[in-house]
Amino acid sequence: MDIQFLGTGAGQPSKARNVSSLALKLLDEINEVWLFDCGEGTQNRILETTIRPRKVSKIFITHLHGDHIFGLPGFLSSRAFQANEEQTDLDIYGPQGIKSFVLTSLRVSGSRLPYRIHFHEFDQDSLGKILETDKFTVYAEELDHTIFCVGYRVMQKDLEGTLDAEKLKAAGVPFGPLFGKIKNGQDVVLEDGTEIKAADYISAPRPGKIITILGDTRKTNASVRLAVNADVLVHESTYGKGDEKIAHNHGHSTNMQAAQVAAEAGAKRLLLNHISARFLSKDISQLKKDAATVFENVHVVKDLEEVEI
Repeated sequence: MDIQFLGTGAGQPSKARNVSSLALKLLDEINEVWLFDCGEGTQNRILETTIRPRKVSKIFITHLHGDHIFGLPGFLSSRAFQANEEQTDLDIYGPQGIKSFVLTSLRVSGSRLPYRIHFHEFDQDSLGKILETDKFTVYAEELDHTIFCVGYRVMQKDLEGTLDAEKLKAAGVPFGPLFGKIKNGQDVVLEDGTEIKAADYISAPRPGKIITILGDTRKTNASVRLAVNADVLVHESTYGKGDEKIAHNHGHSTNMQAAQVAAEAGAKRLLLNHISARFLSKDISQLKKDAATVFENVHVVKDLEEVEI
């Protein structure tokens, strides 16, 4: 499980940072990639990665500001050009209005897709659990931006315990079908009458990962709730230390406020994202240094960076 950042800038693209988009790569878990936001130029950034557009099965939009959605029509159209691959449907989750934006863009441009898009729109009254599969659950909660905006909490369900093959061999269990039965939790009896209790040879279930990905927001309690005990918290850091007033006026957070959220939530790691173009390369280390005085395990991400979870 990895997160790859396709755009880490705020508002408009710069030479160093494209606008918002990141990919949650779940290839080992479910052979899918989930995209969060799709700012202008996202498909160009994808060309610089190993991500195959057809593997993108779900897109989660935080809000309808242009720097988070203007790349959607282009990406969706280009995804249709993978003619040598099977056409697969795609789900888009986002605030009310995302369906109209996408369909209008495709209609006006005369674009026809050989796959179906399933839209899942929500408003302030229809948040909470928005997706559940056999391996993942996704929650959304409203944040505090200048327009309706949400953050997402992706929870991997607990992983099955692992089979202790060496212990089984030492107990005299021959490798083969019996291993499979025990792995499935079934007790077995060997030819010599020895009873093998499956529970004695399978480790306890391992807790799944929690990934919190927030849209643009002022510091708010909703951010903390979404990030409780998260393995990774991706939080915007449009402004820096001392910029609290301008951040509030524009519906954004500072690096210090993001660090406060991570600390209050008990998150394990904080990734600062959505960086204003006002910060030059020499300023990035200071953003991290300042935030680390509140929450130590913090990192300022950059475009195309890949973070293992």
